[in-house]
Amino acid sequence: MNQNRYKQFVTEPEDALPYLDVLKAIADYQFGFGIGNCLFDSQESFKIQRSVNTWRIRNVVSDDGLFLVLRPQDGLFSLTINAGRKLKECTPFPSLRVVVRKEVEDAILREGNVFAKHVENVDRRLRAGDEAIVVNKDDELLAIGKMRLSGEEVMEYKRGVALTVRERWKIRK
Repeated sequence: MNQNRYKQFVTEPEDALPYLDVLKAIADYQFGFGIGNCLFDSQESFKIQRSVNTWRIRNVVSDDGLFLVLRPQDGLFSLTINAGRKLKECTPFPSLRVVVRKEVEDAILREGNVFAKHVENVDRRLRAGDEAIVVNKDDELLAIGKMRLSGEEVMEYKRGVALTVRERWKIRK
């Protein structure tokens, strides 16, 4: 596990077990009831990292690396691709998803953001600023990011950035 990238302003990882109920409650609030139990299942071991200045929880680290980042601005999670993969397993299609056209899959996997004209379907409950999963028609994970428009606006508009991509799935060969 390569922790050197995000180690500078946070403490060494410590066991997350005493804080698991808090992390589950935040996930339930942000993504929907029951998601916290699915995200933080007992099969994986989680560790937390704290801010060295405020001592608040900043990162949730799993066996695969960085799992979630707790944003200090609003106290909600920012997804990583590992958490996006797990969240996709925990939610039924098309919940928390932005479904893109086949023609732009490769472009999204390489670079760029998701534009409104390339979206085929979207969870209409998503709001601007929410974390979302980018998938294709077959519900294969392409990327994760932050919504720039609401789900309703994405389907109405034909121009503009619908979602800013934060992290992409590895390019499939």
